[in-house]
Amino acid sequence: MSVFSVKLRKDVKERMDRYKGRVNWADEVRRFIEDRLRVLEAEDNIRRVVEELSSIPLESPRGSSVASVREDRESR
Repeated sequence: MSVFSVKLRKDVKERMDRYKGRVNWADEVRRFIEDRLRVLEAEDNIRRVVEELSSIPLESPRGSSVASVREDRESR
């Protein structure tokens, strides 16, 4: 594991100290960071998929539907 340090205002640290018997602050912060990273990575993945999909042409060449139907009918 790596160490990550954070500076807090003194009043925040004092408030945290009041609950240190009930809250494992290191686990809370670690869980928050991991959750936030999952959200950011999911956003990146969605953005990448949307970019790839937007590069795919939505229109088919003119007449391709007619040709496809004709080909299907003739194959019977």
